[in-house]
Order: sequence, then structure tokens, then C-alpha cells
Amino acid sequence: MLWLSADLKFRIKQKGEYLPLLQGKSLGMIFEKRSTRTRLSTETGFALLGGHPCFLTTQDIHLGVNESLMDTARVLSSMTDAVLARVYKQSDLDILAKEASIPIINGLSDLYHPIQILADYLTLQEHYGSLKGLTLSWIGDGNNILHSIMMSAAKFGMHLQVATPKGYEPDPSITKLAEQYAKENGTKLSLMNDPLEAARGGNALITDTWISMGQEEEKKKRLQAFQGYQVTMKTAKVAASDWTFLHCLPRKPEEVDDEVFYSPRSLVFPEAENRKWTIMAVMVSLLTDYSPQLQKPKF
Repeated sequence: MLWLSADLKFRIKQKGEYLPLLQGKSLGMIFEKRSTRTRLSTETGFALLGGHPCFLTTQDIHLGVNESLMDTARVLSSMTDAVLARVYKQSDLDILAKEASIPIINGLSDLYHPIQILADYLTLQEHYGSLKGLTLSWIGDGNNILHSIMMSAAKFGMHLQVATPKGYEPDPSITKLAEQYAKENGTKLSLMNDPLEAARGGNALITDTWISMGQEEEKKKRLQAFQGYQVTMKTAKVAASDWTFLHCLPRKPEEVDDEVFYSPRSLVFPEAENRKWTIMAVMVSLLTDYSPQLQKPKF
């Protein structure tokens, strides 16, 4: 998937080629949660490849309320070639995937955010030349972004050091699987409550919002719990000499200060752009038999 992303980016952005690989295809986009990057990357990327994206908000489609998830999945299957769903509950995605006869893509759920991680990994691969052997340092909430990293980092040969406040650790079932993957792939997974320890020797310092959509009532409690978790140059001092910084955006200053966020080490804006190339690769891989022409990068 990363190879395909790099190929599309090279052929379309660098060489200026027009690749209507999705001409005649349509995509249903279900958004229970608002988004800048997910919507823009998917709509513009699908259209750039010649397809027709159709954006559906809760004003257009109310999952499981006016119509059952089963019926919705069957209707969408008859009218579109694939669906990207950005939802509150992973269980809703699971039902859609079970009942649909077309691909259902996780655009975000309470448990995972896989399309974000594809962009993160492409960004790191472009910067470092390879993913294998990198150490990722996560400092923040045990949320859907972290879950997706935990389920994938070891498979690329990356080590993962995680710091979360007490009470905000990742899901235990995901931790158990991640430990198994680390063992199988010979990588290290470390979970702790000390941000500086998690940052020690890390190549990529990564954080995310402390307050996700739907958690607004917890804001005061969370801000107090996450004191000391802001990523600063003090954090970076214990990281690897070639450290970089990632954040999926939107960013709040309490999560990372301006000195780090706008520094030359920050990859947040290339990371955001790569949301487009990676989601395009997901669509192409699901809906066509296209093979990359670019020489396979070293991952």
C-alpha cells in the first residue's frame, strides 16, 4: 500500500501524469464526525483519479436511526463501488462490512484510524528512507491513533515506546495483540507513564489531541490528567539526534508547543498531504488491478 502511494504521488505530482484509474467508479462517504483532512483527501483524491465521491453527513444519512445498518449497507452496495465511513462506533463499521457487498473503509472509529497511520508511515519512509529499525515515541492519549500504530508498527520492524497518563492507557485487548506482534517480529513494545522515558532515543515523537470529538465533557479532567505531556524541546533533547515530530491535526498548543510544531523537524504538513496519496492508494488497490510502476522503495 505504501509502495502504491509513493507510485501515485510520483506519477501524478512529480511527473504530472493524468491517471483516470477510477473513471466510472463512485464512492459513498459517510461522516458522522466532521473532518478537514479526511474529507479533502478522499474527495479530491477520488476525483483526481476520475471517480465520483458522494459526501453524506448526518443530515443525509443517520446510521441505524431512520434505517437499519443492514438496510443502509445493502442500499449503498447497489449504488456505489465502495464506502468510506467515519463513525463513532467501531461496531457500526463491523455491521456495515458484514452486510455490504462492496468494500467498507474505516475513515475513523472510536477504536482505530488506519488511514491516518498509512500517511504517517509514508511520511516517515520518505524522510528516513526506511521504516525498519525506527523507534516511535507516542506521548499522549491511549486512543484510536495509538491503537492503529500498535497494530502495525511491529510488522514494519519498528519499535514503539508509549507514555500515557494513568487511566488513559490503550485498550488491553489491543495491547495484548501488539505484544504478540512485537514478539513475532522481534521488535520492542514499551508502555509507561513517563513522557521523557517514552521519548528517550525515539526517532519520531508522535502525539494527538487529548480531547477527541465526543469527549468534550471530560475536557477539564483530561487537561489536568495530561499535565506534563506537552511535547517540547525538552522532550526532544532525550530523543534520537535525527528526531522528527508527527501530529495528525488539528493541533492544540497544550499538546505540542510552537517551537517543536513549527520547527524544521516537524513533518506535520507533509504528513497531512500524504493523507491524500495514501487514501488514493487504498481506493486504487480495492477497485482496480493497477500495479505500481515506480521501483519498490525500501520499507
